[in-house]
Amino acid sequence: MRFEDYAIRKVQLSQGTIHYREAGAGEAIVFIHGALVNGMLWRKVVPTLSQRYRCIVPELPLGSHPEPMKADADLSIPALARLIADFLAALKLEAVTLVGNDSGGALSQIVVTEHPERIARLVLTNCDAFESFPPKAFVPLVKGAYIPGFLFILSQQLRLEIVRRSPVAFGWLTKKPLDNAILDVYLKPMIENSAIRRDLGKVLRGVSPKYTMEAAKKLAQLKIPVLLAWASADRFFKLKDAERLQQIIPNVQLVKIEDSLTFVSEDQPERLAQLIEEFIAAHPASTSAAPSRRVAKV
Repeated sequence: MRFEDYAIRKVQLSQGTIHYREAGAGEAIVFIHGALVNGMLWRKVVPTLSQRYRCIVPELPLGSHPEPMKADADLSIPALARLIADFLAALKLEAVTLVGNDSGGALSQIVVTEHPERIARLVLTNCDAFESFPPKAFVPLVKGAYIPGFLFILSQQLRLEIVRRSPVAFGWLTKKPLDNAILDVYLKPMIENSAIRRDLGKVLRGVSPKYTMEAAKKLAQLKIPVLLAWASADRFFKLKDAERLQQIIPNVQLVKIEDSLTFVSEDQPERLAQLIEEFIAAHPASTSAAPSRRVAKV
């Protein structure tokens, strides 16, 4: 069954309605996407893992979500981390393996350091960390969010293939060009809905490295195991950041993934699914705090 065919479910949180897809049974894996994409980012990974695990993919209010949040919803970075924690609580999930990418990886770091109660393991693919939130190439996007009308103009420009495939859009996020159909799924909400742009503006105006730096300080006391499945050729989220994370997290495994850029789930979905499955098997929830530090290269 294709990921696109999974039933879309909804849960009501104080911030608004969160849509999500779910498949499989067993221990829960929750997948966290970044800005200007949605749960379709994980469409090539979930079908494999759902054969053994309960896979849950929320559509977070990061600019590609299907339904706007309440007009007064707090979408600051700490509030988004709380939203993820509220989502886990609403579904009554326990011993979750949290998987994050891009700005979703930054949010995942904040969740496990500020709201760790329901998390048993953390998997980070290429994502914001330390001073890189956002990466330098995307600083103009964050600054532009303060300018009235900027996101509307940007959204209309993103109708054009030459813009959406540029290096500061989606062009350098994957080695294999994304299909236009997927880009349309990612961009249509922002292009067509002013309330989605409103939500995205709130998020972008809240982005700051102070949050990832604060999280980094607390990662040194993290008691759960962490897998860093990192594309070593990424232009935005450099391998050196993964190596810095490896140095501060007590129980960590770094796997370097070749032939991939930021969206490992797009470029190397089979390998990522395999790594996640092996990681969960190696760290049963009851013993997930056992110390370990390993590095491997694919």
